[in-house]
Amino acid sequence: MSKIGFCINGINLDFSPGSHNLLQKAVLEEFLPRFAPGSICLYVGDTAKKNLIREDAIIKSIGINLGNHEKLPDILLYNEEKNWVYFIECVTSVGPMSPKRFKEINEMIEHWASFGRIYVTAFPNSNIFKKFISELAWETEVWLSDEPDHMIHLNGDKFIGQRN
Repeated sequence: MSKIGFCINGINLDFSPGSHNLLQKAVLEEFLPRFAPGSICLYVGDTAKKNLIREDAIIKSIGINLGNHEKLPDILLYNEEKNWVYFIECVTSVGPMSPKRFKEINEMIEHWASFGRIYVTAFPNSNIFKKFISELAWETEVWLSDEPDHMIHLNGDKFIGQRN
């Protein structure tokens, strides 16, 4: 099977084939430069290799406890200048940023973490987004890869800004 090639953090890598990994690639290549410029990828998993990128030293230094892989979002991005962490779920069939996921992710963050938090659900298109709209948590963002220049903001006092 052919792999899905991409470059992140200056490293050339391959995802295994599949729609979920195509969406993850779109987040890294399209979302990141538009909505998280200057950010590095702290974590991204592959359906075949769970820790394709995992920057443990930085993750630990900013106060995230990665104990249980099952609780990790699909992608973690970090913008050191703004001191923001982007928690991104990529949804093709299951797993949006629901109130339960919101809570689980916050439990990974140690009490002394001082970074801003941005919660994003990425969908490949509006048809899949529509299937999950009732499950999405307030105070989160939605990004559609087929409309990469736009975001959907679910309430709150800030747009694509940190939550404390």
